[in-house]
Amino acid sequence: MKAILEHANFTVTDPQATARWMEQLFGWHIRWQGDAMAGGHTVHVGSDSQYVALYTPGKDVVAKAMNYSHVGCLNHIAVIVDDLDAMERAVIAQGFKTSNHADYEPGRRFYFHDTDGVEFEVVQYD
Repeated sequence: MKAILEHANFTVTDPQATARWMEQLFGWHIRWQGDAMAGGHTVHVGSDSQYVALYTPGKDVVAKAMNYSHVGCLNHIAVIVDDLDAMERAVIAQGFKTSNHADYEPGRRFYFHDTDGVEFEVVQYD
């Protein structure tokens, strides 16, 4: 039996704005968007086979401290790129600050946090 990750769903303050920078940086596209549970709104952005669901409830969003010590919290999302250096320049141009650069098997990587505090790992496998 084989399983393939189809999507991840997380809450953001503005799904449209998050989808826009993901389209620009990662070359993804909006697959679907519309009304969601509890009066909220969701945008699915990604490739034809995999995506992230960006959800916002129909009321105020409450930020939760995200760190690696809270069980059940999202630690980070990782994306693979062909040119890590070019992607880092693009991430910085979007206004995000990169950090935690590392080069170990099986590839080079850096991290950044978006405006909602979600951590992204960007990796290039050689």
